[in-house]
Amino acid sequence: MADIRAPMARVLAAMSGGVDSSVAAALLLEQGHEVVGAYMKNFTNEENLPGDCPWEEDIRDARAVCDYLGIEFRILSLMDEYHDRVVEYLLAGYRNGVTPNPDVMCNREMKFGIFRKFAKSQEFEYLATGHYARIDRHNDGSVDILRGADGKDQTYFLALLEQDQIQPAMFPIGHLPKPEVRKEAERLGIPVAQKKDSQGICFIGDIKMSDFLGHYIKDNPGPIVTLDGKEVGSHRGLHLHTLGQRKGLGVPSNTFGKAYVVVEKRGETNELVVAFDEPETPKLYATKCRVGSISVTNQPLGSAEDLAAQPRYRSAAVSVTPEFLDDTTAILTFEKPQRALTPGQICAFYDGPKLLGGGVFQEIMHEG
Repeated sequence: MADIRAPMARVLAAMSGGVDSSVAAALLLEQGHEVVGAYMKNFTNEENLPGDCPWEEDIRDARAVCDYLGIEFRILSLMDEYHDRVVEYLLAGYRNGVTPNPDVMCNREMKFGIFRKFAKSQEFEYLATGHYARIDRHNDGSVDILRGADGKDQTYFLALLEQDQIQPAMFPIGHLPKPEVRKEAERLGIPVAQKKDSQGICFIGDIKMSDFLGHYIKDNPGPIVTLDGKEVGSHRGLHLHTLGQRKGLGVPSNTFGKAYVVVEKRGETNELVVAFDEPETPKLYATKCRVGSISVTNQPLGSAEDLAAQPRYRSAAVSVTPEFLDDTTAILTFEKPQRALTPGQICAFYDGPKLLGGGVFQEIMHEG
């Protein structure tokens, strides 16, 4: 398959005020593209949530980079759209007892949704971001997303994108490891070369998820119990916990060398169930699950030579065998047992380095 590079073009670069997006824009400019930078103003923390929401600093930094590069800078106010498409999705998931992924949804609905449509309306040919991913353009006009090179990879967060969304995508730093991106920032003299990477929820900032949720969802205290029904503590609300969680439970195991982990959330009784974090612990590991809302980037999952599924960002992709119930739902059987598969989270599909698509975990099927 050919790797057809984009011709010199008019590109809208998503600018966050950070190093990655700044280097991405600078490299495009260096390659001869016509580049315009744009900041998506999605969240300003007007409700004074506890935490750091540095949107004003980010806008200043993004503007400073564009001024340094000599390119136009725009600000898009998308707060209402972000609230409706990302914040409400996040809150609805936690209220319903699942663990959503706002970063994946932000990419689908905002960066490669509303932002992409804006770029098209302004007659930009391409949309560039600072993701660590690569684009493979083919002779037939189709596009694939490949994993980022040299160990840095963010394709998991692009798993729900479809072909029309990735057609105009450009990932200028996807071939570089993070240290090289920093070196490029220094070489290019970019003002934010030493700026720390942002943390926290997509476009919201370094705010603890528990603090964010606590502002919108009332506490609903209940018991923490073991698998045999013994009450060992209390929780403030099931929405504040996720499967596989060890830290922040406030319940010591009182057994040397062993720690409790969340293995179940029982909505009907408001019980948080914990057990020892061990490979043989019931409900902690599973090989089968149902995944729904499956979408593909370019080709059907069944066309993969070796279909692999990645159940979370910081985990390896594992070979799976799918049994399709319909076009968007499948029962997956993992080659190896997976720890703490979690309803609501995203499952990304790969064929080697190629991202095939993704879906949402709906049901985890434990033996017994």
